[in-house]
Amino acid sequence: MSQIDELPPLREVIANHGLRAKKELGQNFLLDLNLTARIARIAAPLDQHTIIEVGPGPGGLTRGLLASGAKKVIAIERDDRALPALAEIEAAYPDRLQVIAGDAMEVDYRALANGPTKIVANLPYNIATPLLTGWLDDPWPPYFDSLTLMFQKEVADRICAPSGSKAFGRLSILSQWRCDAKVGLNVGPGAFTPPPKVSSAIVHMVPKPSANQVAASTIEHVTRAAFGQRRKMLRQSLKALNVDLPALFDALSLKGTERAEQLDVECFVDMAGWVEANR
Repeated sequence: MSQIDELPPLREVIANHGLRAKKELGQNFLLDLNLTARIARIAAPLDQHTIIEVGPGPGGLTRGLLASGAKKVIAIERDDRALPALAEIEAAYPDRLQVIAGDAMEVDYRALANGPTKIVANLPYNIATPLLTGWLDDPWPPYFDSLTLMFQKEVADRICAPSGSKAFGRLSILSQWRCDAKVGLNVGPGAFTPPPKVSSAIVHMVPKPSANQVAASTIEHVTRAAFGQRRKMLRQSLKALNVDLPALFDALSLKGTERAEQLDVECFVDMAGWVEANR
């Protein structure tokens, strides 16, 4: 395997610093530096952007981003054991890497953005979905130009699922309402240490500037009701909204016999707009 920089191979870095992945932190370290360079290319161009990375671990993706020309990388790492390895990368790329030791769930990401910003990360599995929904929350348009994120493949499929499919649900609607989302790369378990029991995928998401007609909280409220009783017809599941359902169905040209997964994203946006207007 070829190297992308003059730093040691990742297996050597992991061994030198005793970086056994911790299950409780949702850690699965990327080993293949050629793969991390491919991920960086999905997120490109990088040379005019600050890149925010969550959970860099030993720094495989960090190195891929820097070697691919990222203007600056801000890496947020909760595990203090990884900090010496990241310090070595910081020394190799002077003034281009900033490491923040802290919990990714408590970071003010908007405050980190200084000029054009992208978020690129091999997300810890146990906080991947909460992080994504937080980034897709109001206010909108966002501070980032794109999200390029590694998820479990099941989660990636939910994000990009079309209406009518079994995977289509609340996360699909929020993601596709806010962004154009597509799977950019499937990644097998062997790319990580330790190998996870599931496959993974990179999802690339570009914000839709106009996706602000309704509040994200209303989308959440409507989709929670609709998918909370997924197998039931809308006339039953949407009772949780406590609105005039016949009027809602009439406004949206629905019969009420549909099930949630049969509706498209735009229909849910229209539904949320009606709910806001008729509270």
